[in-house]
Amino acid sequence: MIQLVREPDGVESSLPQAPENPSEQLPLLFPEEFDETDAPIHLHRGRLMLFIDGANLFYAASQMGVEIDYSKLLNYLQQQSTLIYAFFYTGVDPSNLRQHAFLTWMRRNGYRVVTKDVVLNPSGSKRVSSMNVEIAVDMMRFAQDCDTEILISGDGDLAYAVNAVSHVGTKVEVISLRSMTHDRLVAVADNFIDILSLRDAIQKSPRS
Repeated sequence: MIQLVREPDGVESSLPQAPENPSEQLPLLFPEEFDETDAPIHLHRGRLMLFIDGANLFYAASQMGVEIDYSKLLNYLQQQSTLIYAFFYTGVDPSNLRQHAFLTWMRRNGYRVVTKDVVLNPSGSKRVSSMNVEIAVDMMRFAQDCDTEILISGDGDLAYAVNAVSHVGTKVEVISLRSMTHDRLVAVADNFIDILSLRDAIQKSPRS
């Protein structure tokens, strides 16, 4: 039985914030033979772990014009699978009470939240902290304890970690908005799913 070595102890505190420079995550020209349009969505994933880049997912949702229902997201992705852990990574603003309440809800509803305080620029403005190191370390740390890892992020800096996990025999799926997913990440993933195709299944129901 695996044990979680680290329970995130960052400050609980609004909804995850969008990356400061989203354009840096836009796809670059990169040769590949992978055709993501052929990838099935419903798979037998076996023992499953989720790694969610909160800021990236929040920005993708804003681009789609929806708000994510995180209960629906968790239930949808663990179909036909045995969920072990669902990690949610985000920068936090200790003074933001709305974010504090959101992350408390996440912890109580099946997510293991990993946080890092936002960084202050010299001007005093707040900048979202990158969680790529934490995501990459956890993906490698748990690679041999599951059959499939799902990464929800489009950040090309995570391509090396995805490739390394695949080399130890664990399947890696990447879910993100295709227009903001780096081609390197799509190329090294065992399966890529455009989150736009999941929109109806994971968005919050319109308020009546």
